Amino acid sequence: MEKEFEALIPQVCVITDIRKDTPDVKTFRVVALDGKKPFIHKPGQCAMLSIPGVGEALFSITSSPTQTEYVEFSIKKCGCVTEMLHSFEVGQQITVRGPYGRCFPVDTVFKGKDMLFIAGGIGLAPLRSVINYIRDNRKDYGKVAIVYGSRSADDLVDYKEIIDEWQKEKDFDVYLTIDREQEGWTGHVGFVPNYVKEVNIPNTYTAVLCGPPIMIKFTLQGLLELGFEKKNIYTTLELRMKCGIGKCGRCNVGGKYVCKDGPVFCMTELDELPDEY
Repeated sequence: MEKEFEALIPQVCVITDIRKDTPDVKTFRVVALDGKKPFIHKPGQCAMLSIPGVGEALFSITSSPTQTEYVEFSIKKCGCVTEMLHSFEVGQQITVRGPYGRCFPVDTVFKGKDMLFIAGGIGLAPLRSVINYIRDNRKDYGKVAIVYGSRSADDLVDYKEIIDEWQKEKDFDVYLTIDREQEGWTGHVGFVPNYVKEVNIPNTYTAVLCGPPIMIKFTLQGLLELGFEKKNIYTTLELRMKCGIGKCGRCNVGGKYVCKDGPVFCMTELDELPDEY
C-alpha cells in the first residue's frame, strides 16, 4: 500500500530539453528538481504528466532504463494537456507521477530471442524504450528487425536516431515506409501491414506491435498468415488509463485493469478480453 501511495504523489520536475520530432510531436527530457532521474522504470511502463490547473495525462516513457540521467516522453499534440506542453520551453516545471504498469518481458521472455518491432506513427514512442534497452544489452538478444511507417516522411518520429544509430547497429534491419508518394522520398511507399508481409520476417521472431488500432488489427492478421503464434506477439495498450493503480476503474475491461495487468499484453491475453476493446 505504501508503494502505491507514493506512486500517487506527483514529483515536481524540470524540462531540460525539447526536441521537435514531427510537426505535431515533441520529445521532452525531464529531471527531478535535484537534477537527477525522477524514478527507475522498465521498458513499456508509463507515467502521468500533469500541469496544475490544466490537467494530467498518461504517456509512455520513451527513454531506455539504461539512461540513468533523465527520462523522456514523446508527446503528440492532440488535447488540452498536450497543447499546453507543446507551448512550454526548457526550464519550465511539470509534475510527474509513476512509473505505472507491467513492462515488456525484456529480461525473461525476450532474452535470447530474435525481435521484430512493428510501429505506426506515434506508436514508435513506447517501442523506443525497448529497442534502446536491447541496443544497450546487445549480447542478450538475437537479431532485430524494425518495420515503421507513418503518413508522410515528416511524420516519422525519431527519424534522426533511426538513420544515425539504429540503421548502423549490427544485426539491425530497419524498414521504413510512408502511406503515400512524397517528393524527395526514395524509400518504400505503402501501409505497414502490407509491408510486414513484403519483408517476410521469419515467424520464429518475437513480434512487438504498437500503433493505431486498425494497423494492429491488419498487422496481426498478416503475422498470423505468416505463421507467427499469438503467444509470441505483444502489444501495449494505454487507452482509458487514468489513476494508474487500479482504483478508479476507468480502464477495467472484463477481468483486467489495463493499468495493473498491462499496458503490455501478449496477444493470447487479449483474446480473453471482451470485443469492446
